[in-house]
Amino acid sequence: MASADFLEELNCSICLGIYTDPVTLRCGHNFCRGCIDRVLDSQEKSVEYSCPECREDFQERPALRKNTTLSNIAQRFLSAQPKVEQGLISCTYCIQSSVPAIKSCLLCEASLCESHLKVHSTSPEHVLSEPTTNLGIRKCSIHKKILEYYCTKDATLICVSCRLDGDHKKHKIKTMKEMADEKKERSRQLLNNLTTKSKEAKKSIQKLREHEKKVQEKIDSEVNKATVVFRDIRKQLEDQEKKILGEIHRQGNRVLLPVTQLLKQLEMKNEELSYKIDHATKLCNMDDPFNVLQEQEPNRDTSDTIDGEINDVRELDIGLISKSLNTSLSEFVTSLKTQTHVPEALPLSLDVNTACEDIDISGDLLTISRSEIKQYHPERFEYYPQVLSIRSFSSGRHSWEVETSESGNWRIGVSYASVGRTGDHSYFGENSKSWCLRRYNINLYSVLHDSKEVQLSHKVSCNRLRLCLDYEAGQLSFVELTDPVTHLHTFSADFTEPLHAAFCVWDDWVRILK
Repeated sequence: MASADFLEELNCSICLGIYTDPVTLRCGHNFCRGCIDRVLDSQEKSVEYSCPECREDFQERPALRKNTTLSNIAQRFLSAQPKVEQGLISCTYCIQSSVPAIKSCLLCEASLCESHLKVHSTSPEHVLSEPTTNLGIRKCSIHKKILEYYCTKDATLICVSCRLDGDHKKHKIKTMKEMADEKKERSRQLLNNLTTKSKEAKKSIQKLREHEKKVQEKIDSEVNKATVVFRDIRKQLEDQEKKILGEIHRQGNRVLLPVTQLLKQLEMKNEELSYKIDHATKLCNMDDPFNVLQEQEPNRDTSDTIDGEINDVRELDIGLISKSLNTSLSEFVTSLKTQTHVPEALPLSLDVNTACEDIDISGDLLTISRSEIKQYHPERFEYYPQVLSIRSFSSGRHSWEVETSESGNWRIGVSYASVGRTGDHSYFGENSKSWCLRRYNINLYSVLHDSKEVQLSHKVSCNRLRLCLDYEAGQLSFVELTDPVTHLHTFSADFTEPLHAAFCVWDDWVRILK
C-alpha cells in the first residue's frame, strides 16, 4: 500500500486529486493539464501569468511540457487500486458485488449496470438518466411523478399531473427538453459571443503587447542615445577642462619662471651682502690699529640694485584666462547645440550653370565628380573644379548631409553667389566670401576662410558629414556622422549675403544625401 507521503506527491495541488495527464511549468511544478489550463485561462484576463504553487511570474503564457515519467507513475498507481472507488454509483440489482452503474431509471428509482440495462423495460415511462444516487429530486414532490415539463410563468419543473390537474394547467407549459434546448441555444449564442469577444480581446492584447514591445524598444534606444550623448558631453567637458587648466599652468609658468630666476639672484646677492656686513662689523670691532690696517677693507661697491627688476615682474593675466575659459565654453555650447538640435535635412541640388567645365554633375543633380568634357557658361568657375547649389539661404537654421569617396581631395562649405569665378581668389576658402572644410594629402583635414587655415586635430574616420547653418546666429558647423556625432569645427561670422552650399572636387566624388 502506498504511503501517505507518496500519495501526496501524486496529488495535483489544484484539484487535490491524482494527476491526470500531468504537465510541467518552467519553474518545475507539476499540475493536471486541464487544471493548469483553467488557471492560465483565468489569468489571461489580466495578462499576468504565474505559477499557482510558487507564484513565479511569466512574461507570456508559459508552454506546458508533458511529464511522461510522472504520468506513468500515476497510471500504475491507479491501476493497482480497487476498481470501485468511493463515490462511484453501483448497480442496484447486483447485490453480490459492486458493479458500476451506467444509467439510472427515474421511474424505478434504480441504477443499472450494463447487463441489467439490457433487460430493463424500454417503455416511455421508464426515463433513463446518467447514474445518480439522488433520484428523488427528479420527481414531483406532490404527485411523486417524473418531472417532464417546465412552467414558464412560475419558472419551475412540473410533472404531468401538475400540468393537467394542478395549479399550472392554465399556465404556458413547455417540455423539459424544449426548455433545455432553448437554454442550450442561448448558451451557444452566449458562447459564440464570448468566444468572439475573447478572440477580439486576444487580438487587442497581442496588439498592445506588440505596441508595448515597440515602445520599450524605443525607450531603450532613446536611453542608449541619451547615455551616449551624456558620455560624450562628459568627455568633451573633461577635454575642455584639461585644455583650460593646461593653459592656466602654461601662463602661470611664463610668469613664475622669471620670478623664480630673480628670486635666486636676490638670495645670492643677499648672501653676499651678509658676508660684507659681517666683514665690516669685524673690522669695526678691532682695537689694535695694526690689525685694522692689515685687514682687507670690504668692497665698497653697492651700486647693484634690484628695484627695477622687481618692478618688471609680470602679473598673471586673469583677464586672458577668463577669456580663454569663456571661448572654450562657448565652443562647447555651440558643439552641443549642433549635436542635439539639428534641423531637418534640406533637399539640395547642384547648379550646373556654376559648375567648372572640368567637373561632371549627375542627372539627379546630387553628385559632383571630375570630368574630361569641356563646357562653357558665363557663370561657371573657370579654373577650380567647383559648383554651387541652386538653393540659397538668407535666414533661418538649415542642415544638409554629404557623402564623400574614401579617397581624394575635396572642399565643402558655403559661399556667396558673388564670389569670383576666375583667379586664385575664386577658390573656396581662399577669400572672404566662402567658408569650407577641406581634405587633402589622403586623410588630412583643415578649415579655411579668407586664406586663413586651421588644422583639425580630430582624426576624421567617417565619409558622411553634416553641415549646419544658423544664418541669424552667424554660425556654420561641420559634424562627422559617427555614433554619437562628432563636432569638427564651427565658423562664426556676420553673414551679409544669401549663402549657397559650395562643393569642390579634385578627384573622385562628393554626393549630397537625400
